Amino acid sequence: MIAESSLLVEADLVDIRDVVPDVVLDIRYATEHNFVGRPIEGYEAPLCLLTHRAAAALAGVQATLRELNLSLKIYDCYRPQRAVDRFVAWAADLDDQRMKVEFYPNVEKASLFDDGYIAARSGHSRGSTVDLTIVPVPTPDQPAFDPAAPGRSCENPASERFADNSVDMGTGFDCFSPLSHTLNQNIRGEAMANRLLLKSSMKEQGFRNLSEEWWHYTLVDEPYPDTYFDVPVR
Repeated sequence: MIAESSLLVEADLVDIRDVVPDVVLDIRYATEHNFVGRPIEGYEAPLCLLTHRAAAALAGVQATLRELNLSLKIYDCYRPQRAVDRFVAWAADLDDQRMKVEFYPNVEKASLFDDGYIAARSGHSRGSTVDLTIVPVPTPDQPAFDPAAPGRSCENPASERFADNSVDMGTGFDCFSPLSHTLNQNIRGEAMANRLLLKSSMKEQGFRNLSEEWWHYTLVDEPYPDTYFDVPVR
């Protein structure tokens, strides 16, 4: 059996903080604050692991944003296949609706597969995909997530959803909604400007956006386009 440390080397994964020390991390799947409502299998530490190539490209994005007194904030990076399997199992359990109010308020859970919100494979498992946003510098404090508090829809205006310390992107992160589509015409003004700033900054360094998720980017020249790793994040 190959040691997990050897598999990490084989996958070419590095801690983003070793490449971009000032990036802000909010690794949601290592916490209760995600659409499942509990820490996800495979996330044994709140770290962002990426391939060397993707991490180096993100360093270029961060350099651009620093000049604007802004910073990247990362929600998710490399995702083990076992975590993707957990998402699939969760989506099939129609009785578990704990996080519906916040993350999929207007989507039926039975439709998550057909609508493309959940899939059996994720680009994140290839190590060069990242979910992220932009925060001001200095970065405001973010209130701790309280699982006992009433849920607030991710589709609400920024002042009425979870108090994320990012700039307004029009919806919360991981919002299963057409409003999360990057160029959704119902998103206007400052929120759309923020989406376009993220999109242009990422594109300049070689990332492409998933049009259905304003936060989701994959390195175009990813080194492992056909490999799905399953090493835990640790």
